[in-house]
Amino acid sequence: MLLNSTPIKDLIGRGALSEQAQSLLLGLELHPRKISAGEVLWLERSDVDTFGVLREGWAYSFRHLGNGSMQILKLYLPGDIIGMRDFGFSKRLAGVAMINDGVVCPFSHHQLFELLGHSAALSASLVTIAVRQQAMLTERLVYLGRHTAQQRLAHFLYELYLRLERIGCVEDDSFFMPLSQEQLGDALGLSAVHVSRTFAMLREEGLVLRDRHQVWLPDRQALADLAEFNHTYLEEVTPSAFLEL
Repeated sequence: MLLNSTPIKDLIGRGALSEQAQSLLLGLELHPRKISAGEVLWLERSDVDTFGVLREGWAYSFRHLGNGSMQILKLYLPGDIIGMRDFGFSKRLAGVAMINDGVVCPFSHHQLFELLGHSAALSASLVTIAVRQQAMLTERLVYLGRHTAQQRLAHFLYELYLRLERIGCVEDDSFFMPLSQEQLGDALGLSAVHVSRTFAMLREEGLVLRDRHQVWLPDRQALADLAEFNHTYLEEVTPSAFLEL
């Protein structure tokens, strides 16, 4: 699943990665583990001992706040690496839990060190994956801090649409979103009631339709315009400098 990342796919496509490098990548998925919906992979401030490739299912990182509420920081989709933000720390910066049933392939610091030490091209690709994850968190700061509730939900749904489209999980502008109303609120900084009202407003404007966990975007461009969506942070084109590695 890790091979779905654009930098690595491009390098494999032009023969830049040796068979050994590809074997090391596949080695990250040698020990798949089935995880149940709601299961916590690790808690904030726990020891950093493993990372993981999310092969199936959805997961999220979170922080518990002093008032008893929770903030969801990031959604992980199939093919994403979980825990890279903790690299270089001894304690976890955030907890991670599953949204629905899935499969996670854990891997160790040692395996990551092997990858980073194997080649400049492979190291650059892994750093790019981590940096792009951080860029998504930065974008969240912007739209959570400066946008209306409608814009927050519009941005969230359009970003999710683009991410799911790239892994083949969108059909006829529709996708499966296994998030509860409460989880959406925790991700957007809104109450569950406010989320429901905001969905109703977007539906009335003909921008979003939802039936339980299925979501349709009848007018994606209008939704993106409402969100003032900037595609730059999701740019998947491999930098030209990579071709010189």
